[in-house]
Amino acid sequence: MPPVVSKEEWNAARAMLLVREKALTRARDAMAAERRRMPRLAVEKEYAFEGPDGPARLLDLFEGRRQLVVYRFFYEPGVVGYPEAGCRGCSQVADQVSHLSHLNARDTTLVFVSRAPQEKIATWRARMGWQVPWYTLTDDFDRDFDVGEWHGTNAFYRDDEDRIFRTYFVDRRGDEAMGSYYSYLDITALGRQETWEDSPAGYPQTPPYVWINLHDEYGDPTEFAQAKSDAAASQRGSRYTTM
Repeated sequence: MPPVVSKEEWNAARAMLLVREKALTRARDAMAAERRRMPRLAVEKEYAFEGPDGPARLLDLFEGRRQLVVYRFFYEPGVVGYPEAGCRGCSQVADQVSHLSHLNARDTTLVFVSRAPQEKIATWRARMGWQVPWYTLTDDFDRDFDVGEWHGTNAFYRDDEDRIFRTYFVDRRGDEAMGSYYSYLDITALGRQETWEDSPAGYPQTPPYVWINLHDEYGDPTEFAQAKSDAAASQRGSRYTTM
């Protein structure tokens, strides 16, 4: 076990570690900025899914929003425990997912996809209390996007003409950190969409934190952000962006 020390010594040790932690935070921010400049891969193939309301296209999974994050959840024949249960690791990821309204307020939709039929998914989802929209794979989507044999998270972007682009992908230990709305936004093409971020010109951005609301009180996120005064936003942004 590490030694027991005085309060002064503990504070000194904490201050030394904090320097490295701040460096790690800034390195993580810089990495997210690089993601926002990643080239985009056009999705030109049509993909078909089954949802609770019937057949769906990849475009439908966006639910009208600009960005889509798709997690490949292994729940299907061949998975240990199926159909009573799904992959333990995937289930842990699902347990970590924060309230979806915060992602939705940033024009982003999160969905799960599996090969189990919808009736099995509905039963399993209800048992676990998960709220993430969940679709059934019916074609080569999983193989085409590197999640045929392992879990993974893909990020997509939809432009004004409803063209879809793959913008990022993370799997293996990269999936361990997923769950919070910021962790998902950090892998998307538009990021957190806050003014302190290093993003290409023209990307949507609002002052940090002012867009966040109680999960049952979100209206139009653009109207909500504009309703805040610039002065208050500036004060809050300057206080937090030094983290």
